[in-house]
Amino acid sequence: MGISWKIAVGILGFGIVLGGVWYARYPGKIAEIRIPSIPKESCLEHNADKHMKKTRTELDRYGRAYFAGGCFWCTESDLQKAPGVIEVISGYAGGHVANPTYADVTSEKSGHREAVEVYFDEKIATYEDLVRYHLMHIDPTDAGGQFYDRGESYQSVIFFRSEEERLIAEQAIRDLETAKVFSKPVVVRVLPYTNFYAAEEYHQDYAEENTLKYCAYRESSGRDAFLKKYFGSKSWEALVSASVTGKNSPTHLDFSRYVKPSREELKERLTGLEYEVTQEEGTEKPFDNAYNGNHAPGIYVDIVSGEPLFSSSDKYESGTGWPSFVKPINKDFVVEKEDKNFFSTRTEVRSKYGDNHLGHVFPDGPKERGGLRYCMNSAALRFIPRESMSQEGYGDFLSLVDAR
Repeated sequence: MGISWKIAVGILGFGIVLGGVWYARYPGKIAEIRIPSIPKESCLEHNADKHMKKTRTELDRYGRAYFAGGCFWCTESDLQKAPGVIEVISGYAGGHVANPTYADVTSEKSGHREAVEVYFDEKIATYEDLVRYHLMHIDPTDAGGQFYDRGESYQSVIFFRSEEERLIAEQAIRDLETAKVFSKPVVVRVLPYTNFYAAEEYHQDYAEENTLKYCAYRESSGRDAFLKKYFGSKSWEALVSASVTGKNSPTHLDFSRYVKPSREELKERLTGLEYEVTQEEGTEKPFDNAYNGNHAPGIYVDIVSGEPLFSSSDKYESGTGWPSFVKPINKDFVVEKEDKNFFSTRTEVRSKYGDNHLGHVFPDGPKERGGLRYCMNSAALRFIPRESMSQEGYGDFLSLVDAR
């Protein structure tokens, strides 16, 4: 026993001496021993202001949205970084069990999904912005869960609280499907909002409170690798516009055919009112114009150049007496300019290539559809019914016009 003990002590001492020599000669090696790499952009770059807790009364001033996208730690963390988001709360939604616990939900017997309640400033972001952002931060093709997490409680869902929200969500999914980003179909579900229960306190702000554990989980799950592969740093418009509008995307549309005739030609082609509105920034009478009461499906183009401008799907009754839209077909197709006429400052809207006056845009539109009202003059537009769009060369825009 004595000899064995001496041998053991000798080996231990030799190891200590050898380790000391190695450390003395290679101190930099210690610094190279790291935990698995942490994707900084996804995990650590949080806006501290977005973690300030607000009261329910304060939050009631903001818009709300509900999403499920797999592990709510990740969904919460991603949406906290979206422009305009004020607060994100992790919880459970859509099931039949009241006040469920985490165990209830992960048992796959409650009908709930891990979800988030998002409060956002509608002056900065729209519901549509958040839907698009959410779709670009999940795997929209996975019907059985998300990444590591499997089962109904981890399925991706957009919960809608109004018909407008349903239409927005379904259109975004159609756009993503049409863009052919994936080899598999987009399977995100769009379901009516029924309930939301906040999750246990230890789930709230998990990425911030448990950063190392969260980042190790997130990276190993493959979520960030997937998002980088399919979305990268692209905007939604860059991702889907070329496919949704086909050749008529901002980068593929041949605008050479949208030219502005000479002033003499315009005076011959246009009526007196059409010329006054488009060339002299005039305004037609409210209610007494061609398209204020038009509800047919189709597309509205510049009466002078033929540039595609607005879809009937984005038209609504504003009660102002002029045709009103929540948005143009593509913001790149119009130009907005400051207008200081009539002793006030307004935002004028003109066609991009024809440079014709169309109307003005105001911040008093439907909040649930973005909050804008593009108030146009019928005299500046030409309406093309949906059934005539292909024949007249606008077939690439059919997907943007609901057949109603």
